[in-house]
Amino acid sequence: MKASSLLSRWTLPLLIQTVSLGTLSLHAGGATITLEGGDQGREAGLVSFHAPDATKGITQLITTDGKVLPLQKSTDGKNWNLITPAIPPGARLVAETAEGKSAATAGAIQVAKSGGALQFQTGKQPFFTYQMEASKVPPGTSADFSHGAYLHPVYSPSGKRVTGDYRPDHPHQRGIFMAWTKTEFEGRHPDFWNMGKGKDGKLTGEVRFGQLDSEWSGPVHGGFTSTHRWLDHTSGAEKEVLQENWSVTGYTVQIGGTPAYILDLVSTQTCVGQEPLKLPKYHYGGLGVRGPEQWDPVDKVTMLTSTGADRIKGDGTKASWVWLGGEVDGTLTGTAVLMHPDNFRFPQPLRLNPKNPQLCIAPSAEGDWSIEPGKPLVLRYRFVIRDGKPDAALLGRLLHDYANPAKVSVAPN
Repeated sequence: MKASSLLSRWTLPLLIQTVSLGTLSLHAGGATITLEGGDQGREAGLVSFHAPDATKGITQLITTDGKVLPLQKSTDGKNWNLITPAIPPGARLVAETAEGKSAATAGAIQVAKSGGALQFQTGKQPFFTYQMEASKVPPGTSADFSHGAYLHPVYSPSGKRVTGDYRPDHPHQRGIFMAWTKTEFEGRHPDFWNMGKGKDGKLTGEVRFGQLDSEWSGPVHGGFTSTHRWLDHTSGAEKEVLQENWSVTGYTVQIGGTPAYILDLVSTQTCVGQEPLKLPKYHYGGLGVRGPEQWDPVDKVTMLTSTGADRIKGDGTKASWVWLGGEVDGTLTGTAVLMHPDNFRFPQPLRLNPKNPQLCIAPSAEGDWSIEPGKPLVLRYRFVIRDGKPDAALLGRLLHDYANPAKVSVAPN
């Protein structure tokens, strides 16, 4: 089957006469793969699907008008990954596979170890750092606040840093992190959020980096998987409460002609023993995001939720996405956090801090609950990091794509 041209929005009326729904069709090792765009179409984004047999040597797709779509095999070789352009409703994109050495791509992600951290970049631009081991505290900050197992710094496509760390007002807040605040475990009450703020400044709870399970670079995306240990210190000895597994994938896309960085985070939390971690009702604790120091003044940061609420009206409400942003070195930038509909208590409750540039997605705000032995908690979040004002309509479309992965079918030719 010959590949047709990449069809733009201007050719859509003619196309509708011959197809019903948007599709992406391509040849791959004696098979045709079809990606359903659906009646709503799809924004540019990452697509993953099972790799057909006999795909050795295939590295990219080429449209008849010369556009190249790099392919990346998963580390186990079972899946393909690619970044697709936007597909309008009712349209389709057709391309053919090509063999040979992969050409360098502008969106390629590289990873390098640096001490106790993994640093990711795209081209010559920094993207994000995964701080594995506890980082060094700045002068004047107690070593009790030293922390690891978080993402910082995180940058926008223009190189503007959108996360903060060890801020004087809340030195325990750190980039992008996960921690529960009010808890009960075996009758004790470890606090995994407020590190360094327990009795006499000692830890009551801690989220500690355990091990790096995998890391990867590639022409399409880069990322890592790792293990974190949640430790209770309230009994006078370290008691392991949860094992948390992180899977983080980062890639770049063009959305509406504007570059964007995407980070997908999956946190899987499993009880280590036979006791649950009880989580009483509390107004914060969960996924935390701290903005940079340029946003510390209360009038320098903006927050917007999927319901249209701002920082004040949105605090304590529920939402499916939330945006945190402001100017960094004269450029308006920010990050949106999209919540997957499978998450516990979706749409999820928000804590939008009224005094500093920090937000929390806080399931406990809606009432008591617990993480039970044998029933892992899985939370999924997508970060869209982009310069410019928040675009509510665009974020709604991106949430749709996140919640509804593209349907891909593979048929032998």
